[in-house]
Amino acid sequence: MTLKKILFPISSLFFSIAFLAIGYGMILTFVGVYLKELQVSNTVIGIINASFFLGAVSSSIFSQKIISTVGHIRSFAAFASIMVVSFLLHSVFFNEILWAFLRLISGFSFFGLLIILESWLNEKSSEKDRGKILAIYTIIFYLSTAIGQLFLNIDEHFKQAIFTIGSVLVLFSVVIIALTKIKEPKLAEFEKYSVPKIFSIVPLATVSSFIGGFFVGGFFTMVPVYILMQGQSIEVVSYFMLITLIGGLISQWPIGLLSDKYGRRKLIAFSAFFSAVISTLFIIFNLDEQTLYILGFLLGFSIFSVYPLAVARANDVVDENKDIVEISRALLFAYGIGSFISPLLIGFGLSYMPQFLFSCFGILGLFLCFYSLSKKRIADDDLSTFVNMPVASGAELPELDPRQDE
Repeated sequence: MTLKKILFPISSLFFSIAFLAIGYGMILTFVGVYLKELQVSNTVIGIINASFFLGAVSSSIFSQKIISTVGHIRSFAAFASIMVVSFLLHSVFFNEILWAFLRLISGFSFFGLLIILESWLNEKSSEKDRGKILAIYTIIFYLSTAIGQLFLNIDEHFKQAIFTIGSVLVLFSVVIIALTKIKEPKLAEFEKYSVPKIFSIVPLATVSSFIGGFFVGGFFTMVPVYILMQGQSIEVVSYFMLITLIGGLISQWPIGLLSDKYGRRKLIAFSAFFSAVISTLFIIFNLDEQTLYILGFLLGFSIFSVYPLAVARANDVVDENKDIVEISRALLFAYGIGSFISPLLIGFGLSYMPQFLFSCFGILGLFLCFYSLSKKRIADDDLSTFVNMPVASGAELPELDPRQDE
C-alpha cells in the first residue's frame, strides 16, 4: 500500500495531533519562563511544572476507565474542554496552588487525549503499515512541539495570550475530530504491572526509561529557567528549545541503525555518556548564543534517544510468554515518574546551586553508562528492530508499536 493511501484516511488524526503538540510544547516551556519572569522561586516553579507530569501519570492509570465508560468521542470532547478551561484560568488568576492544580488537570487531560488519538491510529492501521504510521506520528509530534517553541517570541505585552492561543489550538483539534467519521475502537483494560516487577524482568530498560523521563521532563520544564538564569533572553530560550528538539528528531534514525547493528546495551551506554559529556560542557563553557545552540542540538541528540532504546532493549529481552504491550506500558509509567521527579528535584537544587541541573544530568548519564555496560549482551539473532518514539505518548502507544505483532 502506498504512503498516500495509508495517510489519507487518518490525515485528520495527524492534524489533530499536530495542533495538540504545538500547544503542548508551547505551554510546557512557557509556564517556567513566565513564572521566572514573575520572580517565583525555582522550587515553586519545579512543583508547578511537576504537577503536569503527575497528571500525566494519573491519566495512564485512570483515564482508560473514563474512556471505556463514556466512549472515545465524548471523552475527547470532555478532556479537550477541561484542558481549555485550565489554560484560560491560567491567564485569569495567578496563585501558586491554583496553578499547580491547573497543571495537574491539563496534564491528565492532555495524556487522555493522546490515549484516544493513539487508539484511533491503531484502529486504522494494519500489521503492514503500523511501523510507517508510528514513524509519521513521531515526526509530526517532534516538529509540532518544536514549532510551539516559536510562540515564546510573542510580543511582551501579549504574553498571557499564549494561554488563549493554546486554547484555540486544542479547540481546532476538537473541530477536526468532530468532522471526521471514525469507527470507535474498543479500549482493552490495561493490565497493571508494578515498576519493581518490571525491574526484575527488564532492569536496564526500566532504569533507562526512568532516567530518560528525568532528562526529558527536566529539559522541558527547568532548562528554560536555567537559560534565563544565565542572563539570556526569551528569544534565545525559544530557539534553543527548537534546535534541541530538531536534534532529538534527527537522532532517532542513526541511533536506531547503530543499535540494530551493535545492540541496545552499547548504544544506551553511548547516549548516556554523551549526555554526561554535553552536560559537563554546559557547566564549563561560557554560554553565548552560538554555543548554546550547538550544545542544545547535541543535547537533543543524546537525551531523546534514551527512552526508545529502553523500549527496544525490553523487546530484545522479553520472551514470548510475557506481554510486551503491558511491559511497554509499565516502562512508559517509569518514564512518567522520572519526568515528574525531575522538575521537583531540579527546582529545589537550582535554588541553591546554579549548575545543579546539568550536574544532575551528568551524574545520571555516567551512572546509566556504567550500569548499561554491566548488563548482559543480547545475541544478534535475538535483537528486535528499533522503532522511533514520539517525544510524548499515551498508554496506547505500545499497541501501535509494530514489534508487538511479532
